[in-house]
Amino acid sequence: MKNKIRELKNWDNKTWLSSSAYINSFNTFLLKKKKLNKNSQILDIGCGRGKIFGAISRKIKLLNKPIGIDPIVHKDVDKNIDFRNEDIFKFFKTNQIKFDLIMIKQTLHFFNKNKRSKLIKVCKNNLKKNGVLIIFSLNTINNEIPCFKVMKQKLNKGLIRDSIMIKSTCKILKNYKIDKFQFKVSITKCKYIQMLKQRYISCLVNLNKEQINKGIKEIKDIYPNKILFKDILICLKYKS
Repeated sequence: MKNKIRELKNWDNKTWLSSSAYINSFNTFLLKKKKLNKNSQILDIGCGRGKIFGAISRKIKLLNKPIGIDPIVHKDVDKNIDFRNEDIFKFFKTNQIKFDLIMIKQTLHFFNKNKRSKLIKVCKNNLKKNGVLIIFSLNTINNEIPCFKVMKQKLNKGLIRDSIMIKSTCKILKNYKIDKFQFKVSITKCKYIQMLKQRYISCLVNLNKEQINKGIKEIKDIYPNKILFKDILICLKYKS
């Protein structure tokens, strides 16, 4: 599973997920879930290039850089985050900070059941009073992500696992609120094909080059030159 995390290095590499429109929309949603001020301490687990919390840091003028943890070191990590390339559990062993906000965005499914449970519990223990843990996961029902046949099969299997994961996470959190974040994506077919080649989503990581190329041909045949769909995330919010 660790290798799969390391291979997933292009999810926020010049995609709609790294666009200013997406980041602004996402952060507007996020700041409604937890009000922050310049003294807030925030942590992003699975931060990628750190563009989301980097934008929040600039918006709120945080005195303390957000901490972002990710297994991949990118050359273009946002300068407004304190990036840590380390194991999350090792981080928490030495961490002395209590956080106002901890975010786990589309990362929880990379951990096995026992480590998920451990991670959620340790996150809860590292929140300040009235601190918030927010977990995002792909929408598991009627997901609109454009797919070719094999990709769709892989995605659906993953969404079934995610559905089970969300239910078990809710049991651990106990007191939680659930919501959905939606972003309307408009992308050219050419750009989306480039994202497929870069394996921007985890269901593509284990596909071979032949499968990707065959899938790209399907996308060319099925979809119009401009692809429109909703990127929908399930949001679980826990408040300490």
